[in-house]
Amino acid sequence: MNSDVQIAGDPLAVPHLLPPVPAHPSTVAAFAGLARRIAEDRDSWAPLVRYDATTRWYHRLRTGPGYEVWLLSWVPGQGTGAHDHGASSGVLTVLQGRLTERAGTGARAVRHTLTAGTQRVFAPGYVHDIANDALEPAVSLHIYYPGLTDMPMHPTQERAAARSALG
Repeated sequence: MNSDVQIAGDPLAVPHLLPPVPAHPSTVAAFAGLARRIAEDRDSWAPLVRYDATTRWYHRLRTGPGYEVWLLSWVPGQGTGAHDHGASSGVLTVLQGRLTERAGTGARAVRHTLTAGTQRVFAPGYVHDIANDALEPAVSLHIYYPGLTDMPMHPTQERAAARSALG
């Protein structure tokens, strides 16, 4: 009996029959995979990390067609406030430490504890707040597609309640 390779020939010998290997991610799963690969390559990102007590530190790690990869550090107590990412979708991966995400607003808000290796994927319009509520610094990786150009802030439930109480 003949094998498939004997009958059809070696498919690697006819590269035009193979699907093209994408040079850059084009699906949510591929962006999540890119984030995992970067996370695993600690030697590539750890020397770049800086901690700033006055503001969150961030560094654009790389770009590709239509996307950006950002490295962020968080000292205890730092956070984003409630926001979305405009027209961008994204993948958030915790590289080191622990972060707290409050997703949604009002009665629908859900709290997530994000530890090293945890990934969160979000679409345009996803409202969340990220904070370092821990006692140790944290580092996270963020991939935005398309690249982040807008980050609208949203009132939190506490601020909205205080405003309505003031009249």
